[in-house]
Amino acid sequence: MQIIKKKKVAFYTLGCKLNFAETSSLARMFDPVEYKIVDFKEKADIYIINTCTVTANADKKSRNSIYRAIKKNDEALIVAVGCYSQLHADKIAEIDGVDLVLGSNEKFNLTEYIDKYYAEKKAIYKCDYNNINTFLPAYSLGDRTRSFLKVQDGCDYFCTYCTIPFARGKSRNISIADIVEQAKEIAKNDIKEIVLTGVNIGDFGKTTNETFLDLLKQLHNVDGIERYRISSIEPNLITEEIIQFVASSKKFMPHFHIPLQSGCNKILSLMQRKYNRELFAEKVETILKHIPHAGIGTDVIVGFPGETEYDLNDTYDFLNNLNLSYLHVFTYSERKGTKSVKFAGKVSPQEKKLRSEKLHHLSEIIETKFAKANIGSKRKVLFENYNKNGIMYGYTDNYIRIQTPFNKQLSNQIVEVKLKQTDINL
Repeated sequence: MQIIKKKKVAFYTLGCKLNFAETSSLARMFDPVEYKIVDFKEKADIYIINTCTVTANADKKSRNSIYRAIKKNDEALIVAVGCYSQLHADKIAEIDGVDLVLGSNEKFNLTEYIDKYYAEKKAIYKCDYNNINTFLPAYSLGDRTRSFLKVQDGCDYFCTYCTIPFARGKSRNISIADIVEQAKEIAKNDIKEIVLTGVNIGDFGKTTNETFLDLLKQLHNVDGIERYRISSIEPNLITEEIIQFVASSKKFMPHFHIPLQSGCNKILSLMQRKYNRELFAEKVETILKHIPHAGIGTDVIVGFPGETEYDLNDTYDFLNNLNLSYLHVFTYSERKGTKSVKFAGKVSPQEKKLRSEKLHHLSEIIETKFAKANIGSKRKVLFENYNKNGIMYGYTDNYIRIQTPFNKQLSNQIVEVKLKQTDINL
């Protein structure tokens, strides 16, 4: 009997939940008879880096991850895939030691390109923009307690600071029936919670003449899945009907992430966002009217060209007066090919840093306020199976992170707990 030595394959994922869903799907392409998936920290025969390009810092992290892989094993096959690869294949190709650079769609033929490389021993750089608008299904399994399910891809908005439409293509989706089948497959793996992911998921249905609300209603009927989360939805696309459905549902969590980007209407206009701050505030008010205990998070960008100190303070006051539960604060960085690169009123790096620190501090205040408001309430928590120095973590339905001493019996279980303090323990 001949023993086949398995090639070791290691993955590293940067960026959004959508990337994590796609990485997991990529890993399942490898035949377990021939390949063994190992941790990225290990010495492997093949390293696959799923890159991100949402900010200049993401570009840097993508490059650094490639260098780390080369340093671990300079004889390994080094593969870069994803958004940074799609937009900057030439820059990655300049890195000595990279063998394959595959774009947003080519990565889904990953094993074929790897076989081709081993057969021909020639570097391959394949990032075809003309082929970018195919929808490639993806969901994550095995690497987390929750599963990230891709329901939509691409974006038609072309905000003035964003390159993602160039990297991901037009808004598109597969049918609700196909997504429901994927959710059923996830349910077979004892996954309790699914997070719906995409680039602009509220735009779901353009391809199939369906609606996002239709999707939610059909997923609600899938046996075996106890919890769903909507990862992020644009304020102009979250309707009162969607909010009412979540309010009445026992499966969809009372948690919304709604990107704002700026609390100043002047800056929102420069960004070419499709709403003003009054509409955003109206959506928050509507959610809390129907779901008073809902967790509501948002994204905000500081240092956008044209943003004055007055504008930043305007954003600060606007956010401080909303009943949010957390902020994700990003510092503006120029992205080649976007309109904002040519805008006047550049903000200095030093000033960007100060503004970022100010909003990060506000986020801490907002998170603490939300946690304190929930003290004394009983909430259901899904515990993760990760043991970190004797501590395990979980999230309440309204997205408060809690911790307790590790107990294997709680792993991947939904348990009702009473919240007692801001460093919340059972």
